[in-house]
Amino acid sequence: MKILGIETSCDETAAAVVEDSENILSNIVSSQVDIHRRYGGIVPEVASRQHLITILPVLESAMTGAKVSWQDIGAVAVTVGPGLAGSLLVGANVAKSISLAYGLPLIAVNHLEAHIYANWLNNDKPVFPCLCLIVSGGHSDLVLMTGHGRFEKLGRTRDDAAGEAFDKAARILGLGYPGGPAIEKAASGREPSFPLPRAWLKGTDDFSFSGLKTAVLHLASDNDFSDPMRAAEAAASFQQAVVDVLTAKTIQAAERLGVKQILLCGGVASNQVLRDAFSGSSPVPVLIPPPKLCTDNAAMVAACGCYSFQRGKIGGRDVDVVPGLSLG
Repeated sequence: MKILGIETSCDETAAAVVEDSENILSNIVSSQVDIHRRYGGIVPEVASRQHLITILPVLESAMTGAKVSWQDIGAVAVTVGPGLAGSLLVGANVAKSISLAYGLPLIAVNHLEAHIYANWLNNDKPVFPCLCLIVSGGHSDLVLMTGHGRFEKLGRTRDDAAGEAFDKAARILGLGYPGGPAIEKAASGREPSFPLPRAWLKGTDDFSFSGLKTAVLHLASDNDFSDPMRAAEAAASFQQAVVDVLTAKTIQAAERLGVKQILLCGGVASNQVLRDAFSGSSPVPVLIPPPKLCTDNAAMVAACGCYSFQRGKIGGRDVDVVPGLSLG
């Protein structure tokens, strides 16, 4: 069974072919980072227009890379939310067109669920029940997964998501965009030297990073971060504060629930300090996809689509995008 995945939820145009839910035959991603860097963040209208330009070449590259024809494809899976409305519509309408032209089943995929299924593209397969930490530019969610398609949301961010906080902190420190890679690069080899707060929100599985972001803003008013060394120390301090909260709260929840594994996913999961912290401190086994499968890609959409197809979760061609789609 070969499934074509399409991902256009934000600023990456991606297409992939996955066979039997786990074998990646191709995984093509066209990033818009260089385009949005000049604005210091993603401009939705620009993102959707760029998707229109790149979607067909990306699809052709995915099919060519997988060495398949349309007759080899068993279904098409596409992200329908959450995400930017204009961006989602590009991918969804292309997927509908392919479904109609070639008579293929259409599978609507939740972007957050797809991030979780990136863990099924590893050599080691997850074991239920597992606790999923989804950390990205728009989400910081703790989700209990008891089976395929069975989710219970336990915690969420009450304000800024972790990835959003990285972007804002990087802007304050003058480190550029996107913030996650910029802060990780600046912080490399530096010791956290600034005391920054951790929002523990005791008694809940929720997260909060707005106070940390405000603390960095106050640091910038009291320090000269035009000095790269000082900015790097602040970046290391901020990064460590985020990592401490994400790891501690996730591990506490995993032990309380007695899950068999922790699944880490989302763009922020590509941060090496976060990956090392989980690997080095969790008594519960942790699975983390390779960095290239943590950021937005279509292989995870196709993998998620495979398991949805097996459960008979197939949509009609009238399926619509849901920018605010939730999970659990």
